Amino acid sequence: MPSNILKYNFSILHIDYVKLNNKWNYDNVISPYYRLYYIDQGTGSVSDSSGKLILETGYLYLIPSFTLCNLNCEEFMSQFFIQFFEESPDGISLFNNHRNVIKLKADDMDIALIKKMHQNNPGRGINRSDNPKVYEKEAYYKEYRALNDKMKIHQKFENQGILLQLISKFLNSSSFRSNYPQITSSKILDTMSYIQLHLDENLTVVELAKRVNQSKDYFSKQFLLHTGERPLNYIHKKKIERAQYLIATTNKTFIEIAIDTGFANLPHFSKIFKQIVSITPGAYRNQNTDLK
Repeated sequence: MPSNILKYNFSILHIDYVKLNNKWNYDNVISPYYRLYYIDQGTGSVSDSSGKLILETGYLYLIPSFTLCNLNCEEFMSQFFIQFFEESPDGISLFNNHRNVIKLKADDMDIALIKKMHQNNPGRGINRSDNPKVYEKEAYYKEYRALNDKMKIHQKFENQGILLQLISKFLNSSSFRSNYPQITSSKILDTMSYIQLHLDENLTVVELAKRVNQSKDYFSKQFLLHTGERPLNYIHKKKIERAQYLIATTNKTFIEIAIDTGFANLPHFSKIFKQIVSITPGAYRNQNTDLK
């Protein structure tokens, strides 16, 4: 676990209290930000690569950024939700090794914190639609980031403090700890940071191993040991996460995005994108356009 935990910064995108019905039914949602739910009435469900979770009254749910999931409500459900971006100097997410939904029982303090944050941030709901295909737009991101820029300093600190308290519960959960390596080599952490900061380059395992004065085979084995992934798979996953963000939040062409994420050509980019996301870049963009 990184020693300087306060290097992580979280900026609010949306927060609101909503009542949902069977129209809240969306598949293959992948967002470049986090979602945190507190359910206070009714039931729904969220499913990810590890299975299906029932959204139950009295529970908190955290969906890390770039987690592929399906959202569903069959009859009625009301919830507080917070959507927020994560930022860190090295670009390595707290949930880098855990792209799954986490469920925890809410206590009185959690509920009070969420309600206080909601009260302190009026007018921060989506106010357009509950469909990610509608509200995940670059213009809307800019709009709410502009609201953050206008926020008074004490409000920013209070929002940050509440989010840190809520996130700390998930970091302490058994499901998170089982997915996070207890000790990570400094050379591997340095490599992970380097990859995140150079996603626009054609990174190779040979070059990464040379950076930390290790042979390719030894480096690959150490990387797999500490991260659970082979270096090339990790590089591709991070490049495609960046591509997902660019597709969802900009109007860049696919070739521009391929270049921005260090792919030599569009066919290679499209091939790796489909391997990781299970759909083509075009299909992913269609999921982030207005409903017809």
